[in-house]
Amino acid sequence: MKKIILLLAFILFATTCAQAQGFSTQSIKKMLHKPTAIEIQKKAASEDTLTLSEQAILFYNENNIKTSFETLLSIKEADRTAQDWVLLGNILQDQNKTSDAIFMYQRASLIDSKAYKPYYNLANIYLEEEKPYLAIENYRKANKANNEFPYAYYNLGCAYLKIGNLKKAKIAFLKAIELKNTEPDFHYNLAYTYKMLNNPKLSKQYLGFYNKLIEDGQ
Repeated sequence: MKKIILLLAFILFATTCAQAQGFSTQSIKKMLHKPTAIEIQKKAASEDTLTLSEQAILFYNENNIKTSFETLLSIKEADRTAQDWVLLGNILQDQNKTSDAIFMYQRASLIDSKAYKPYYNLANIYLEEEKPYLAIENYRKANKANNEFPYAYYNLGCAYLKIGNLKKAKIAFLKAIELKNTEPDFHYNLAYTYKMLNNPKLSKQYLGFYNKLIEDGQ
């Protein structure tokens, strides 16, 4: 099995791809949006003031998790943004408080049903908890909210593999590759899917793409 891959942006994306003999486990996404932190620092320098939400992001980016959490809790519930609830969920998920994290992500999705991040994080938790149907439901919501995020399609493919739906897994992996063709595991798992679909020609083709990406150090 390949080692877990990390990607940085604003939110925590945590999951392992569906596990089955012969294909890769991938896509733990711990995302911290560093450009936002830089923008906040610039704003602080120019305006001398930060909102509590901005302070929480800044503390989180600086790995001052306790202060970030306390700052978020100091915001009245009615005034918290979807982003605030997501960040609370990130922190709690990091502490293995999964039930509490789920609650935070669900609150975020209630505030902003068009945000993909809460759905994606929920789906990742459900996939880890061996609840593939709930994972699929939430990955699909994430994809509807943002159809350009490749890892949601990739992990959707993994969830479909969990339930043995190879055709839908193939479609999801192809979409992930269409959006990001430099991720080796996307090709590896599609190769595995084609193998299970009794298509050795395409399986070999995508395995070749995977090997080339590994050799090139992508």
